[in-house]
Amino acid sequence: MFPYVALSRDKTWQPGPYEGVELMVLHKHEDTGGLTVLRKFKAGCTVPAHIHPLANEWAYVLSGEWDESGIIFTEGALFFAPQGVKHGPHLARTEVISLTVFDGPLTIV
Repeated sequence: MFPYVALSRDKTWQPGPYEGVELMVLHKHEDTGGLTVLRKFKAGCTVPAHIHPLANEWAYVLSGEWDESGIIFTEGALFFAPQGVKHGPHLARTEVISLTVFDGPLTIV
């Protein structure tokens, strides 16, 4: 038996840190503050370049397309942004849903 199970049907979308971004928190690690989320970018949404000073970020694209510095990430792509490294801007070409993991608190500068 798995010690933790999260069903998206039991969760709700919450406003994200930017206009046009929503998060569904699937799990929060009590000790590290790390998060596993479904993240939704509305089509046309642009997330400015930013840094996560306290966490590494992994995003696996479940659906949609986003443009990151001329590289198009589509369904099946895995994106990694190391802690403290500036990345972005992200431009959602279509609605994008990703499974995203932060191994520490989600802070943005």
